[in-house]
Amino acid sequence: METKILKVVRQGEAFSVQSAKAETGTIQKCNIVLRELGGRSTEGRLQGKTFENEYVCAMLGNLAACRFYEGDVVVATLRFSTHEYQGQTFQEILATDIVKLK
Repeated sequence: METKILKVVRQGEAFSVQSAKAETGTIQKCNIVLRELGGRSTEGRLQGKTFENEYVCAMLGNLAACRFYEGDVVVATLRFSTHEYQGQTFQEILATDIVKLK
């Protein structure tokens, strides 16, 4: 797991997905796009055009009900994993905790 300070790019609406681990058989899921901060040197000067890393993350359960808005600066704990499906490997990023900074 990795904890980072990130900026919210956008967040989708929460929806239900099937889960064998949930008591009701379904769990709420929401996708959020987070971008690393950057673009300035240590002296505060802009460093030309920079393209910061972006992460498309899944939020599950109670976290999926939380609402974040474009431009919010957050501290997020991300869990990176991979899985194979029909002979292809996919990376999955799960946001296990997100806290908005003031």
